[in-house]
Amino acid sequence: MAYKALYRKYRPQTFSEVYGQDHIVETLKGELASGKISHAYLFTGTRGTGKTTCAKILAKAVNCLEPANGDPCLSCEACRLVAEEEATDIVELDAASNNGVDHVRLLREQIAFTPNALKYRVYIIDEVHMLSLSAFNALLKTLEEPPEHAIFILATTEVHKLPTTILSRCQRFDFKRIEADKIVERIKFVADAEGFKITDDAATLIAAAADGGMRDALSILDLCVSVSTDITEKTVTDVCGMSGHEYLNRLSDAIADGDTSKALTLIDELHRGSVDMLRLANDLSSHFRDIMIIKTVSADKKPVVCSELQYKIYSEKAARFDIKDILRALNMLSACIASMQNANRRSMLEMTVIKLCTPELCADIESLEKRIRALELGAPRVAAAPAAPVTAATEKPAEKPIAPQAPQKAAVEDEAPPPPIEEEAPPAGLPEEEHEPVPADAPLPEEASAPAQSDEGALPEWEEILKLLTKTCPPISGVLNGSRAFISGQYLLIDAPNPMFRNFINSKNAIYRDAIRKAATQVLGQTYKLGPYKPVKTDEEADPLKALAEKIKQFDIPSN
Repeated sequence: MAYKALYRKYRPQTFSEVYGQDHIVETLKGELASGKISHAYLFTGTRGTGKTTCAKILAKAVNCLEPANGDPCLSCEACRLVAEEEATDIVELDAASNNGVDHVRLLREQIAFTPNALKYRVYIIDEVHMLSLSAFNALLKTLEEPPEHAIFILATTEVHKLPTTILSRCQRFDFKRIEADKIVERIKFVADAEGFKITDDAATLIAAAADGGMRDALSILDLCVSVSTDITEKTVTDVCGMSGHEYLNRLSDAIADGDTSKALTLIDELHRGSVDMLRLANDLSSHFRDIMIIKTVSADKKPVVCSELQYKIYSEKAARFDIKDILRALNMLSACIASMQNANRRSMLEMTVIKLCTPELCADIESLEKRIRALELGAPRVAAAPAAPVTAATEKPAEKPIAPQAPQKAAVEDEAPPPPIEEEAPPAGLPEEEHEPVPADAPLPEEASAPAQSDEGALPEWEEILKLLTKTCPPISGVLNGSRAFISGQYLLIDAPNPMFRNFINSKNAIYRDAIRKAATQVLGQTYKLGPYKPVKTDEEADPLKALAEKIKQFDIPSN
């Protein structure tokens, strides 16, 4: 005898055996028990939820000679003929391959004939949304007023594609996704009946992968049995090409830590293990979705399909992520999945994970907010490729959080700017001082113009001050890269090659000036006022004509 797939072998034969569709089963049984049978039914819902199964049971029940509370008896001649698929009065039509108007016309010609052996001639049209417009028009009149011996059962996964004229002529039943616990219960029942073992975690993982479809769940179980009769969680992940909870947990940890190297290594390991990158992206998206649900839903029974151990792990992960970070991850993974259709899947996923690990590479509002929060919390970042030799912060600064540098105009023009930085008071321990902007051409005090132009007079402790700024205020430390400083009286004069330095110092927000002053005070032990370095001009620079005249004298050129 040929092998029969589990989903066919264990297909329910009565309404009482149908799992997860109690609202539909009770209504149909009530109609059959009272004899109020409609001439047209519409079954709609996602794949594998029991539409075709209920259609066949209904076809059997309306023709059963001895029904019991709306269920077919399964023992009479009519039930036997339908069960063995020998009843010519039960017509199944696949609209995906028979969607033309000619097929419907042939159906209309046959419907006029009375049944051969049964009480009703039942037409089951699967995937009815695939019919052409002309085929729908040809079916319309027959569907509205069929012969008394004819019953139509239409099934579809895309009810929105059906014309309203068809919808209004049918009794509509919406099949919902089957709950995970119902699928787990059915899987264990089939496993016991077939004589093989399956762990609770494996059954739960199959239910999660089936996404509410009983047929998909039994098909996955069939695949697992072909590998081993002792089914574990690893068996399911290997058969389905899934990444598994362990890898997803490690990958989300790498994203939370900003560890790009670890994340890419895990992706490479999964790729070498023949895990489909599109499947991995979907699994990672589902992983973050479960974390989001656990973080936001306060009810005891949360809509997350997982084992108790995994639920505990999800709870720990939820504590590591801010809800904005979770939403950002879901948005980026959704865009990644969409772009994978026409691009290299592995590359797209790797680029997305790099962006998740390093918000510095992104210019969207969510990434900028995450960077600001990281600075406020003093959290270290592991950047993929830092622009300047800046060491990531390893300890939390003692003062108030320092706001980051605003994006320059060299970025995309239509990007929204980050939130404005509010004025803050000078850090504690510094003398009160008015923070007046320093104009680019403003004359400095006489003693402020004294430093020599060579590096011999430069402040040797400036490098130590810059290192401290990389921890307390990374934006200003980047602007000061390659700079030097001089002490002149009560002034700390800074010579920075970056033209953005004056903008930072002249800003109405004193937060950057305060950061430099505090770092200088901590290293030098004395508080200085800040100013831009303005070297003393030489005689040649002050009067170039005089300098030229002096050079002419060297060549003994006579004057007239």
